[in-house]
Amino acid sequence: MSIRSINPTNGEVLKTFEPMTREEAMQAVSTAHDAFGSWRQTSFDYRKKMMLKLSARLREYQTEYAKMISLEMGKRLEEAMGEIEYCAHIAEFYANGAEEFLADQPMDVEDADAYIQHAPIGALLGVMPWNFPFYQVIRFATPNIMAGNTCLIKHASCVPQCAKAIEKLFTQCGFPQGVFTNLFIPSEFVATIIGDDKIAGVSLTGSEAAGASVAAEAGKNIKRSVLELGGNDAFIVLDDADLDQVVKMAVKGRMVNNGQSCVASKRFIVVEPLAESFLEGFKKQVESMTLGDPLDDSTDLGPLSTEGAAVRLAEQVQRSIDAGATVVTGGGRATEGALEKGAFYQPTILTDVTPDMPTFDEELFGPVATVYVVKDEAEAIELANHSSYGLGGSVFSADIERARKVAEQIDTGMVFINRPTKSQAELPFGGTKNSGYGRELSQLGILEFINKKLIHLGKPSDS
Repeated sequence: MSIRSINPTNGEVLKTFEPMTREEAMQAVSTAHDAFGSWRQTSFDYRKKMMLKLSARLREYQTEYAKMISLEMGKRLEEAMGEIEYCAHIAEFYANGAEEFLADQPMDVEDADAYIQHAPIGALLGVMPWNFPFYQVIRFATPNIMAGNTCLIKHASCVPQCAKAIEKLFTQCGFPQGVFTNLFIPSEFVATIIGDDKIAGVSLTGSEAAGASVAAEAGKNIKRSVLELGGNDAFIVLDDADLDQVVKMAVKGRMVNNGQSCVASKRFIVVEPLAESFLEGFKKQVESMTLGDPLDDSTDLGPLSTEGAAVRLAEQVQRSIDAGATVVTGGGRATEGALEKGAFYQPTILTDVTPDMPTFDEELFGPVATVYVVKDEAEAIELANHSSYGLGGSVFSADIERARKVAEQIDTGMVFINRPTKSQAELPFGGTKNSGYGRELSQLGILEFINKKLIHLGKPSDS
């Protein structure tokens, strides 16, 4: 079956691609493995020149790539432009920093000289999602390629044009064949590739179910893996927070990328003194948002990535409503006028959500917020930690020290004070619990698929 690129704004089929056969996919694995043998021997300066060229080309063709993102998965053009600029920055960050990050590490021992060598391990498989179709791939590929590994990418099937464009980008910048490879393959090929002896590790960003499957295959084959899975980030508002700023940040944190971000703020936990005013302001801002074509500058929210995604979100919300959740605003598909043809969902706020409802602990991948009222910060911490996920979170307070103490008690991989969770090249990104394991970005990200090899230089015998 062909792979189709579909515009979620209107359901139009943009382009089709033929998938690889199993034989073609395994040949690509062999090519990546063979390329590793020579790529690992190249100098950091050589890799750096090509990676900086890639960064420059991302900026040169920023508008073209951004429009491709908007057409394939519905991201607003302004946000898509930001995604491409961020990719260029990540490429620069690792181009300039890889040699330092991977420098030999001296060990302090009395009887001999010793050091840790940071060596690449081989061809890696990346299984990537559609919500940030350029960023997710660049985040995985650039540090690993700068480290001397080679990368194969199984991208999400709904963004094939982006997948092909990224592969072409690496080729145009002079990277040898096999250093970066796009795999147009069905999901059932993934297990076969992970099990191949030529693959040294696998990284997946995606759903909890997909992560569990990939982790099982990696474990069975004794392969390294990194998982960045779902999130249900808490947005804690303490009683001394700046309410106007909090409301602005709440809208930004929940509605970024049309609500389709693992680290979007999803659970708004507000102490009683501010709860009524917060909900009033949040509702007003959400209801003022304009749904429409992501290429239109006046649009605040585009469609979800696919019709299937919109259907799944509608089912999750409706099951919670049927179980007693209160709809403050929204609560269903957006079908007025031209919106009827697309994968649109109304920006929605729910209250009175209880642990037995789907919207309590399932990840909501779309513009749906749940608001909870608590009596104090202790109850806020308890509720924030009452989740199977542990990706990110935020704490809002005028007292930074107070907020820091609360942040230290939140069971997640990341907590931000007075702003929603964000991604930054210089900072480690990753979670705990069902949100996965391992870290991407920063120096930690380049060390995940590295052999930290001890070299021990024994002293000549005195005898």
